[in-house]
Amino acid sequence: MKYFPIFLDANYISAIIIGGGEVASRKIELLLKSTNNITVMSKNICASVERLINLHQLNWLKHNYQTGHLVDCNLVIAATDDIWVNKQIADESKALNILTNVVDQPELCTYITPAIIDRSPMIIALSSSASSPILIRMLREQIEKTLPHAYGKLADFSHKFREHVKVRVKGLRNRRTFWENTLRGPIGQAILDGKQTQAEQQLIASIKQEIAPPCGEIVFIHTKEGNPDNLTLNAHRAMQFADAVFYDDDVNIELIEYVRRDAEKFPQAITSNILINYQHAIELAKQGQKVIYLLVGNEALPQNEALSTSGILIHSFTNGES
Repeated sequence: MKYFPIFLDANYISAIIIGGGEVASRKIELLLKSTNNITVMSKNICASVERLINLHQLNWLKHNYQTGHLVDCNLVIAATDDIWVNKQIADESKALNILTNVVDQPELCTYITPAIIDRSPMIIALSSSASSPILIRMLREQIEKTLPHAYGKLADFSHKFREHVKVRVKGLRNRRTFWENTLRGPIGQAILDGKQTQAEQQLIASIKQEIAPPCGEIVFIHTKEGNPDNLTLNAHRAMQFADAVFYDDDVNIELIEYVRRDAEKFPQAITSNILINYQHAIELAKQGQKVIYLLVGNEALPQNEALSTSGILIHSFTNGES
């Protein structure tokens, strides 16, 4: 990745925007979604910037760019229409190790602002690493159309009951399954429909029921030529719920990006066409873990007595098959 994605805690942002035109106005409006700790440096400001300064009581340095005003800031946005001035701002800011954004000059930036879909507290950030704004705009339109406006309420609801569920539902995978069923089902729909009380009553009733500890299983995924775009829905879902994943050097490493990020990784020194590490996978499954074993090609699994007599639930998926 050319850019490392990160979310900053707004409580610690101290921003300065240099410039007073419409571009600066848009940057101020974006920052105001998170913080009022904003300074504007510009001798002349447009009506929209003046309105934002007055409405939110922002600090205004009534002069054009001068050195020496960045030391108390940790985020700088250069939004002037002078390329040379923007370069001076970037040089001073970088020397102070301050996060720097220069509008329309990515070569001077130490960070770029992504396209944002705001369903607070859920935030979706999209970036093409400054290579194709049009492509990002197209993708944003697709997501906006499919993401309900009230989606953030699901996050608030989950946060409210997170500790209650953690006490009642034992096992990380059990909790993941519980929350997925809850948020995808009638309870989640009730929240989206604005029926908060009904949703809360249904959730309280559901966590009072006895929930069995997670059962271990092993899922073998035959990746054929290794194209991630050919992952089936079943394979993709299994990888998202994995507790552990086995793979060797012949497996396309890009497939690992589709596995749940905190799943334990077990790269194998010996390729699966020579040896499949059944014993280790069985041991983890007997501990209640969901184990994913990625295999190159589409060869049938060789018979293994330890696997067949283990009593472990076994699944097998092939790339390109549903």
